[in-house]
Amino acid sequence: MWDFDIGRTLAIMGRTWPFIVLRMLVYFGITTAYIFATGTGAGVGYGVGHISSDPGGPGTFALWGGIVGFGLVSAIVYWIREYILYIVKAGHIAVMVHLIDGRDVPDGKNQITYARQEVTARFAEANVLFVLDQLVKGVIRVLTGLLGGIAGFLPIPGLDTLMRFVNTVIRIALTYVDEIILGYNIRIGSSTPFETARQGVVLYAQNGRTMLKNAVWLALFMWLLTFVVFLVMLAPAGAILYAMPGQLAGWAFVLAIVFAWAVKAALIEPFAIAALMSVYFKVIEGQTPNREWDERLSSASRQFRELKERALETVGVRSRATPAKPAG
Repeated sequence: MWDFDIGRTLAIMGRTWPFIVLRMLVYFGITTAYIFATGTGAGVGYGVGHISSDPGGPGTFALWGGIVGFGLVSAIVYWIREYILYIVKAGHIAVMVHLIDGRDVPDGKNQITYARQEVTARFAEANVLFVLDQLVKGVIRVLTGLLGGIAGFLPIPGLDTLMRFVNTVIRIALTYVDEIILGYNIRIGSSTPFETARQGVVLYAQNGRTMLKNAVWLALFMWLLTFVVFLVMLAPAGAILYAMPGQLAGWAFVLAIVFAWAVKAALIEPFAIAALMSVYFKVIEGQTPNREWDERLSSASRQFRELKERALETVGVRSRATPAKPAG
């Protein structure tokens, strides 16, 4: 079935409790911001509606006020995603990598400081990690087709619909490949992150069948749990919005999705990432990147070619920065 150990993965999660708490504070803080901004926007709109001559009245203004508040928080979250990746996600991955390899890490608050030092050693600036993450995400979109598109050549009636479904499942299953490649970067202590990421993506592709099998299982577990959380959160979300001014009852669905997203990001995603990293590290042991897969990705993905170009630039800069030894 799957190749990861659920018990061991849960134990790793328990050891990284400071980051679990940090993730909960960040993602549930974002959820609280959504509630506050939506409610405030609705309240302001409701008040404006009372002094407006618009036939829609306070209800319409409250709805649009809620939309503006929700959109404002969404824009802020989009803007700070680079720093969430650098401070929260990358640090958590660094600690999980060490625990997967059986290395000791500090407990308590020192764990977060320790992880930040590890991330800073690999990626001096947040924007370097962010650019790398976006390039890997771009490669993964192409890899989805390379791993899932082979059945498109089979002469089976009605296969197009089936393949669209299969590719959707594969796309969901490959969501966390960029985190796995980040973990690989940290694991080998790379000083050339773009080159290491290139190698990591190729290694993932050449072990695609094993990785995909485990990723699909984890995707099914994750989305099932997230859906259960969504159903549980519908009632409290409706109660919160019922207390707000205007006709916002329909927003209970949206707010329940935000609640479910927060639980998924804070608790469920780290489990999936830890499980997939343990499988990845095990399956690539002793392997070297396959030249054929390197060429396939180069021809199919602009982002992979850019990854290689940035890797060459980094190596070139490091070569020029290293003085030549004097002759004799």
